[in-house]
Amino acid sequence: MTLLNTENKLLRIAIDGPSGSGKSTVAKLLAKEYGIDYVDTGAMYRAMGLKIHREGIPCEEGNLMDELLASTNIEFNEGRIYLDGEDVSDLIRTQEVSMMASDCSALGSVRKKLATLQQEMGRTKSVVMDGRDICKVVMPDAEHKFFVTASAEERAMRRFKELQEKGQNPVYETILKEINERDYNDMHREVDPLVQAEDAIYVDTTHMNIDEVVKAMKNEIDLRRNR
Repeated sequence: MTLLNTENKLLRIAIDGPSGSGKSTVAKLLAKEYGIDYVDTGAMYRAMGLKIHREGIPCEEGNLMDELLASTNIEFNEGRIYLDGEDVSDLIRTQEVSMMASDCSALGSVRKKLATLQQEMGRTKSVVMDGRDICKVVMPDAEHKFFVTASAEERAMRRFKELQEKGQNPVYETILKEINERDYNDMHREVDPLVQAEDAIYVDTTHMNIDEVVKAMKNEIDLRRNR
């Protein structure tokens, strides 16, 4: 059921921030808290990166990319993401695909394609959407906007522990290097670089656990809704 705010309008929560800041986890919990849909835009870029990797085409503008985008369909269903009808929810979580996602997200054609899909998702229903350019590009008219971040070192440590829990043997220094590289790419791309929107609330999660972050953001949302 779509949740309406006090003015009988859609409740739309836009969350931007760098990789590993915890924004996706927070977004999922907020969506559950308010009983609305969660749209993982980062997963959409990962799915696109996976397809580019599979097809073996260069990650650059041109006819090959245009043809690939025209034949690409990305959907969400019950928390899973589907690429051209295939459930790729688990396949897109590798570090290799993560870097491909960062590379392809710098392309204007890719961002335009996925932004159009995302805008359609957020136009007619209440949603929580997180990514890199949600507040300024995808949902600039969202009722609630946040920029969620954490130090690169903290984000690397979170990823390090996550991989360890999965039975892998990660190298912290390698993860930190990749996070710094992705941050640089995201913040310096020509098309829609990662920046905090002027009207977005800044949330630094470096020294906060997930419950504290959710509580702080929910308090801000409820305060605005009750004005």
